[in-house]
Amino acid sequence: MASAFAGPKHLTDSAEIHFHQSYADYLPDYKGNSHHLDSLLSRLDALDDSTSRLRISNIRITGGASPEGTISFNRALSLRRADTLGTRIASSLSVVPDEVEVDGIGRDWSGLLALVRADGNVPYRDDVMALLSDIIADPDRGGDLARLKALDGGIPYRYLYDNIFPRLRASSVMIDYYVYNRLPALRADDPDLFPSALPEPVLSPIPERKKDKPFYMALKTNMIFDALAIPNVSAEFYVGKNISVLANWMYGWWDSNTHHRYWRYYGGDVALRWWFGQAAADKPLTGHHIGVYGGVFTFDFEWGGKGYMGGKPGATLWDRCMTTAGFEYGYSLPVGRRLNIDFTIGFGYIGGKYIKYEPFGNGYRWLSTHRLRWIGPAKAEISLTWLIGHGNYNSQKGGRR
Repeated sequence: MASAFAGPKHLTDSAEIHFHQSYADYLPDYKGNSHHLDSLLSRLDALDDSTSRLRISNIRITGGASPEGTISFNRALSLRRADTLGTRIASSLSVVPDEVEVDGIGRDWSGLLALVRADGNVPYRDDVMALLSDIIADPDRGGDLARLKALDGGIPYRYLYDNIFPRLRASSVMIDYYVYNRLPALRADDPDLFPSALPEPVLSPIPERKKDKPFYMALKTNMIFDALAIPNVSAEFYVGKNISVLANWMYGWWDSNTHHRYWRYYGGDVALRWWFGQAAADKPLTGHHIGVYGGVFTFDFEWGGKGYMGGKPGATLWDRCMTTAGFEYGYSLPVGRRLNIDFTIGFGYIGGKYIKYEPFGNGYRWLSTHRLRWIGPAKAEISLTWLIGHGNYNSQKGGRR
């Protein structure tokens, strides 16, 4: 006796799985996810039994995200959501698929437009649909989220955020498959020839997607200090949610004892920054930023006459340092594919002891000790910024990606 199969019949099944805002973890109890995914897998498993054979030709998983948040964050988030489902589905199936396709679409403007068309309660619905159609038709114009927020005083945006955006935080699963129905067993001498038994398909392993996580970093030099012959370097790291941390260090130790020339300055500071505005929404480390900073420094300036030294002569930086802290505002302007110029000013406090001295014979004579307590403009930067990291570059259109 030999078994044979009739067919195949080509079919497609699908499901939609939802996620919490800003997260890519699969939550079975959220919005019926377990029911939708388990039902899909059960339907497929039921097709591979004693009466039929199942062959899955393709699984396509497309991750989406609602429009709030930066373009780069939403693109990475939607891909992580799709990857999460791809791994879970492939490991749960009893039949290995021929191919798994995973993609992330980022901000799902087309999906949002479809949901607005289907919802008659959207305030200023015609205006919203017109704007969304314009955004989809001209994706390079930029400022999409800001335009939506500003539309009709922000009333439509608040409705969309509460009622429609949660439905966009999802991944769609489309599965293409073939079903072969098993025919009754035949005798070897049966004159009626049925199609030969279906050969076992040669299946390739599920491809593993290399995950390139977004990484945003910048190396900087303050050109004001460079012009003053004080070498300096800064490193800034984007930590997410429009927040970055920055560390600065400078060291200039020039002297000529014979002629009593001293030009010395060293120290550094750290800053915590929050980025805002449309440019910052389109790409991290670009556009407006505000922050807080604090640091220490010391100096020794003398040019053939009276000299000024911060702190205690001969002590360490920590013993003789001046301190500074305050608030800052700046704007990082794209000037090249991986270059920005960052303009920053700070308002705060500078304090500490310093001494006045003068050259005397082969040494120096102390004149007086003073204490500085300054509140006012306390920081200035015009920094050349080199952008480093995966996806950390400016486009040719205003620096947006």
